[in-house]
Amino acid sequence: MTPDPTGASEETPGKSRFDDIYNEPDPRPYFRRLQPFEYEIPHQAQNVFRRVLAERARAPGAEGPVTVLDLCCSYGVNAALLNHDLTLADLYAHYTSPEAGSLTSAELIERDKEFYASRRRSDAVPVVGLDAADRAVRYAQAVGLLDAAFAENLERHPPSDRLRRTLADVDLITVTGGIGYITHTTFDALMSGTTPGRVWVSAFALRMVSYDAIAETLAGHGLATVSDPSQVYPQRLFTGPDEQRNAIEQLRLTGHDPAGLESEGRYYTLLYESRPRRT
Repeated sequence: MTPDPTGASEETPGKSRFDDIYNEPDPRPYFRRLQPFEYEIPHQAQNVFRRVLAERARAPGAEGPVTVLDLCCSYGVNAALLNHDLTLADLYAHYTSPEAGSLTSAELIERDKEFYASRRRSDAVPVVGLDAADRAVRYAQAVGLLDAAFAENLERHPPSDRLRRTLADVDLITVTGGIGYITHTTFDALMSGTTPGRVWVSAFALRMVSYDAIAETLAGHGLATVSDPSQVYPQRLFTGPDEQRNAIEQLRLTGHDPAGLESEGRYYTLLYESRPRRT
């Protein structure tokens, strides 16, 4: 969920940036800033990821719990929703409350350890987090949302040895934000370290962002990608008319019709599912 802090992607021109909230010591600024724009894609993804997780656990050759790598994991929101009896609305309420606002980051971390531990699901699975935002992933690991955390930018550097070793055990890669800021380069680096034929990918991407290069890269690693263009998932409200105009222009350039969707005032995403080709 964290864009590259070094600059805007060419694939998301005109999109408002929230760089100042993505690498704070804790997620309170993130939730306070995004709540007015009804940022909801983690909520949309919650049941999707749980469904895919169950399918991956039943796949031929599956052994033990499924290990998830959440790409662009930020503060561990997807891990929180996947492994705990919580909704995104619960997280907004938790982090924007007066009680949370009165705490130091260190105090909030101690509070959140108990908050998440008391809501942990019995079917929780290991989650590895990867994001360029080092303070965000440190928070997510400190409160128990991530079993392993990596602050690495694979657009610019190859995976560390520690990340490569971890990738060998990954079964499912998830992402709800970041496509367009991260590209096929990141996916190629990830897939090069995984066990062949093992990893599935479930990714949400804005309709105005092409997924073609990523799908082609995944195909080179033996994965076939499908997406249903009739099934869309809301992401957030536009920050204003300029962002909406830019989004609609990009949609038309890529052949998508904004009528009834982006024309009504918010971003929408598509879900891309990639699984090993059957031989």
